[in-house]
Amino acid sequence: MQRVRYIPQDDPSCGWFHTSKKRDVKPSLTGDINAKWVIVGAGFTGLSIARRLAEHYPQDEIVLVEAQEVGFGPAGRNAGFAIDLPHDIGAEDYIGDLEIAGKTLKLNVLGQTILKDLVEKYQIDCQMSASGKYQAAVSSSGLKVLEAYQKGLDRMRQPYEVIDGEDLPYHLGTSFYKKALFTPGTILLQPSALVKGVADTLPDNVTLYENTAITGFQYGKKITLEHASGLITADQMILANNAFGMHFGYLKNSMLPVFLYASLTRELTVSELDLLGGKSIWGVIPADPFGSTVRKTADNRILIRNSFSFNPTGQPNAKKLESFIKRHEESFKRRFPILEDVNFEFNWSGSLGLSQNHKGFFGQLASNIYGAICCNGLGVTRGTATGALIADFIAGQNHELIPFLLETSGPNKLPMEPFLSMGVNARLWWGQRQAGLES
Repeated sequence: MQRVRYIPQDDPSCGWFHTSKKRDVKPSLTGDINAKWVIVGAGFTGLSIARRLAEHYPQDEIVLVEAQEVGFGPAGRNAGFAIDLPHDIGAEDYIGDLEIAGKTLKLNVLGQTILKDLVEKYQIDCQMSASGKYQAAVSSSGLKVLEAYQKGLDRMRQPYEVIDGEDLPYHLGTSFYKKALFTPGTILLQPSALVKGVADTLPDNVTLYENTAITGFQYGKKITLEHASGLITADQMILANNAFGMHFGYLKNSMLPVFLYASLTRELTVSELDLLGGKSIWGVIPADPFGSTVRKTADNRILIRNSFSFNPTGQPNAKKLESFIKRHEESFKRRFPILEDVNFEFNWSGSLGLSQNHKGFFGQLASNIYGAICCNGLGVTRGTATGALIADFIAGQNHELIPFLLETSGPNKLPMEPFLSMGVNARLWWGQRQAGLES
């Protein structure tokens, strides 16, 4: 039995988790079980795999294991943007190759469609809103990014609206930004509420075990996974645990567990909402990748998300979180000086599984092991879509995006330590420093 070195242990104060509806948590696994299928990780990808796999194999028992509570981990800690458009930060116009961009758009829209259908079918209360997104800039470098992205959107023939600074307060309630590109295809949502709702509507032949961390594994004709009080023996395994997949014997040293930090205010009062103005729901992503993501939510809170750290173990760093709260306060005050009495109610961190070449893994790792991991920060849409498609692939179903995913799959190998941490930390430090007012 080989050991899993690190398991997910996120910090306790995620605002999305605590402000979403409480649910009956599924019991943790006790003792030994046998199953045809085992899926590791119940985020957007794992839940999507389980649902589609259950449709393909309705007579099979499918086991889905989650190390923490559903909605408490990374799937419930993102900024709540289900983005349709590609955003290739390695390309001059943020679009790059048109064929790849077009298929990426189809993949993201597929993820959106799956989630919209589930929310409508099961009436999941997750504040889902087709509000679009604003990509906004305040610095000269940020404005250049918007100009480049605008040209890329023109090449893709995608709709957008250019909004100048004097008009932005009518949209966002702040005069902080100088310009924004509004694109209508993004969906805003409460991520923890959504993932909880998806988990509670799984097919009958899927058994979800929460708070069940896998601590060891053994591979062969059968898959054997160890947990705290027993073993899971399965014919087939699918990894959907993002950067933690590196600890399961495959894709070693290929993903970067990078943490982003967020703060969520208390609910604004009626008078504060009147003072703020702007639309009732909106979301801003920064022109500079190291800038601040900002949202006004359906329950009248404001989210600030910025600051990065590289945590090689994939586990949170309490000191980093504490140090970044002040940066969030400063970012909030710059944007909303009229809300001087509004404080943050929640502060948290959440991990991204990133690769150096911006590629995830999709496909077969061994004769009875598959993976759909490393979403590079697009877990809501890409994770949902690739989860469904890996199940189709396993079942021998055709889909135009499966060859695309197989052909473009594979994070590259990373440098060894200590050079990896030195390089990543230097890049994060420099990027955040260069972001300036965008942060």
